[in-house]
Formats: sequence, structure tokens, C-alpha cells
Amino acid sequence: MTLKYTDVSEFPQIIEELQSSFSNNLTRPLNYRKKQLEQLYNLLDENEQEFCEALYNDLHKHKTESLLGEINMIKQDCLDAIEHLDEWTSPEYVEVGLAHKLNRCHIRKDPVGLVLIVGAWNYPFYLILLPLVGAIAAGCTAIIKPSELAINTATTIDALLPKYLDQKAYKCINGGETEMTKLLKYKFDHIFFTGSGAIGKKIMLAASKHLTPVTLELGGKSPVILDENINFSVTAKRLIWAKSFNSGQTCIAPDYILCTKKTQKALLKEIPKALKDQFGDDIQKSPDYARIINQRHFDRLAKLLEKTQGNIVVGGKIDRDDLFIEPTFVENVPKNDRLMEDEIFGPIFPIVTVDNIEEAVNFINEKEYPLSLYPFSNDNSTIQYILNNTRSGGVTVNDCLIHATVPTLPFGGTGASGMGAYHGRKSFEVFTHKRSVLTSPFFSEKLLEGRYAPYKETNYNILNWLLFSKPKFTNKRSRGKWKIKNIFGVLCIIIVAYVLKKKFIK
Repeated sequence: MTLKYTDVSEFPQIIEELQSSFSNNLTRPLNYRKKQLEQLYNLLDENEQEFCEALYNDLHKHKTESLLGEINMIKQDCLDAIEHLDEWTSPEYVEVGLAHKLNRCHIRKDPVGLVLIVGAWNYPFYLILLPLVGAIAAGCTAIIKPSELAINTATTIDALLPKYLDQKAYKCINGGETEMTKLLKYKFDHIFFTGSGAIGKKIMLAASKHLTPVTLELGGKSPVILDENINFSVTAKRLIWAKSFNSGQTCIAPDYILCTKKTQKALLKEIPKALKDQFGDDIQKSPDYARIINQRHFDRLAKLLEKTQGNIVVGGKIDRDDLFIEPTFVENVPKNDRLMEDEIFGPIFPIVTVDNIEEAVNFINEKEYPLSLYPFSNDNSTIQYILNNTRSGGVTVNDCLIHATVPTLPFGGTGASGMGAYHGRKSFEVFTHKRSVLTSPFFSEKLLEGRYAPYKETNYNILNWLLFSKPKFTNKRSRGKWKIKNIFGVLCIIIVAYVLKKKFIK
């Protein structure tokens, strides 16, 4: 199958139409947003089989992985957004001090405008349509750019999206590096990108020319720390599931393991049984095991196995024609090994031995901040030590991946693993400008005249008392003395303000 790229000559018209739709408030009404969210849900629900087939053809994903890891999560976000949209978009009235009691102060939830959403190939539906849920809910217009590497998925989105979503507000553009470079020359109001750090830097550089804010969902080497007191049988099952899900091609996949030699030995004893339980005697024949996206990525992973100084103790079977790499555990991997340089993004699991938890923490802190962290321990003080002394985008304790499945937990990186977060309400907030609004009534003018020149010390003292808090601790400038006329003036203002508010502000 060949993916038809969008002609770059069409870009100006597409962008102009979407900007015009936003300017004319097409996407602002809540009923419109809810209807489009319903349509996005229907797109996924009514074409479930086509989507699953596309994912199988691109990545050999089993239907269960496609539904649990992509399609159903997007559908859930649609339903959550529809249910809570009135609450999310309602004005947020804030607490104010005495000086602003007559003013109405609130935060508006305004859509940012036209947004660009750039997806990745490893979860090609999820990473393009889940951010779109937030953009629709916020009232934005949007261009989505699926990954050209997941050809079947991109083709399916391009064919089906116009049948469900309003094309005056939401467009799909397909293309490679040339088209992407051209697209980034245009001004957007927000860019949402999921992919590698190298491409993320290019996105950020292009966005900087227009001072466009960005959300970058990147990746990194997400470590596993194993304590000696864990249930090794359960741990083995969970690690194999997480590393084998989508054949390890997950931005938050556990990348490597840190543990003592004793723990390494105990874990490796359980791994073969756990692998057999999940995939049978011949993993390559299992219908539940995915494949590497293409030969270029396959060759990269095969070279890592070839160059490692560690010992391959489980797995190691590869088949280039089938893009198959068996779940592979490599023991006693040196800290400076090729496997420890970059994010692996495949089903290879290096184990680095350390003497204790402190050494594991220090090793993690020598690297860039990971997108996720996976500590395993039955000792809560150990878990707290790890959390207090490391940084990461997110954490799952005693398991892997599943913190990303909770829509009420923000998902995102920190440092080199990304910036910004989404999922659930956070997706709505990504594409929302919180606009501060203060409405001042004309009838309060007499109370405010003290701010005008010529300035007087009495007026300053009153305004200072009304506007600013005083410390509850003592310092050299603390003053406890106020003139009687100052106190009387403030009391009068309070009384008048209370009466006016009761009379004029309902």
C-alpha cells in the first residue's frame, strides 16, 4: 500500500479555511463540540474492525492490544469530555481580597485557535486522535498529521475522518519530511507533537519563530528498579507483558532493569516460564506478539544485540523477513554498553547490576529524566526514597505502563522526556487559554479615587491595607500602629462596599 501525500500547494487554503472557521466561532458552541465528540466516538466505534486491521497490517498488533491500548482509550476520553464539558468550560470565579469585593473576577476558558497535532507510528491512532479529543473539547480547529510510517493507519484515518468530522474545522494532512517541514512554516496557535527528542527539537525550533507554544510528548530510557523483597513470579509476568506489548515499541516501555546480582538471578529464573505462559513454546507463531514497524528499525535493534557486551540469557531469536525479534533478556550489561546509550524502543531488556538501591538511584540521576519510572518493592520507605530522589514524567509502582491508562492522571514528560501533559481534562486544558477577566462597576468610583494623583499618604495607607496582606511573623519593618482616621476610613469603605454590593450585584 502507498500513502497518498497531501500536495503542499493545498496547505495555504486548508489553513486559511480553518482559521476562518475559528474566527467565525464555528467551533465555540458547546453543542457543536459535543456533536463532534460524538462523531469521533462513532468513527472509532463503527469502524472498529477497519482500525484493528490497519494496526495489524502496520504492526501485527493483536485485536486485544489494539482495543485496550488505543481505540477504547480514545472512546473513553470522548465520553468523559462529553460528560464534563459543561463543567470544564464554565467560568471559574476566584477568591479576592477586600479591595476587589465589588469587582467580578473570573477565569474564562477560551480555545487557543488553530492547532497542529503530529502523531507517531507506534500507537498511530491513539497518539493522533486522543489529543484531538482535547482540541475538539476546547473549541479549537485542528490539523492532524499521522505518521507516514504507519501507512495503513494513516490511510484509514484519511479516508474515514471526513465522513464523521466537520471538514471546515478538522483536516488530515499526510506526508513525509518535506511536507512536515513546509507545514511548520505556517503559524499555529499550538503544536502538539509525539515522537523522538531529535524531531521534538526541530518542532520546537520551528515553533519558536512564531512564538507558538508546544506540547512535546517524547520518551527516554524508563528504568525499572527491583528490590530484593519482591514477588519474582508476579514481577516477571508484569515485566514481560510491558516489554512485549507492541513488541516494546512504547514510549513508556520499561527500558532497562537495575538490581543486585542476587535479584537478577532470582528474576531470570522466572522469566522463561512467564514467557511460555504468555506466548507459548514458539513466540514467533503466537498471534498475540507484535512486530517491528519496518526493516530500518529492525536493523537498529539487531545491531544493538550484536554490539552488546552483556550476555543474552533469554531470547535472542530474530527474523528480518518477518520483522520479528524475540523478547530478549541480557544480563550483566556494563553501564556504558551500547544498550544503555539511547532509548531501545524494542523487546530487548538489559539488566545492569548494582550493589544497592542508592547506587541505582545515582545511576538514574546521571542520565536524562525518563518519561516513566518503575520501582518494585514491598517496602514503602524504599519506594518513598526512590520517589524523593529521582525525577520522571510519571511512575507506576510494582507494575509498568498502567499509570498512562488512568484518564484523571496527567500524562507527560519532564526535561528531555517532554513538556506539557494531557489525558482527560488535561487534554482540554492543553488547548485552552485561561483568560483572566475583571469587571469593575462604575458606581464604585468614589471608593477608588484614592488611587489617582495627586497622591496622599492617607490614601496610600488605605489602599495598601486593602490590597496587600501583612506578614504574620515579625520583622524590622513591622508596624502595628495605625492612625484612628485610617482605621475609620477603612471601616467606612467596608460598610459602603457591603451595602453597594447587596444593592447592585446580584
